[in-house]
Amino acid sequence: MMPSMSEQQGQQLQIEIDDETAKGRYSNLAMISHSETEFLLDFTMLQPQNQKTKVHTRIISSPIHLKRLLLALQDNISKYEERFGEIQVGKQTPPEPAQIYQ
Repeated sequence: MMPSMSEQQGQQLQIEIDDETAKGRYSNLAMISHSETEFLLDFTMLQPQNQKTKVHTRIISSPIHLKRLLLALQDNISKYEERFGEIQVGKQTPPEPAQIYQ
């Protein structure tokens, strides 16, 4: 039998992370593409003097999940800016993805 919604809400999700994943990966460039059913987010690190890089992380997700992620990011950015001040976004534009995937 499936648990009811109230039973599901009373449960806490337990998430584990291994040591290697907990270290994280730095990314200063993300490329986003989509189809009707999914979004692809490719993360990489572009070094200043290098015009070539490799994708180190690809996230594939549903449109619904990405919309929820967007709302969560907006909420967290608002909280961050309330505490630390507005995040200034520079005018620097990343290279075109075609240059990266050559």
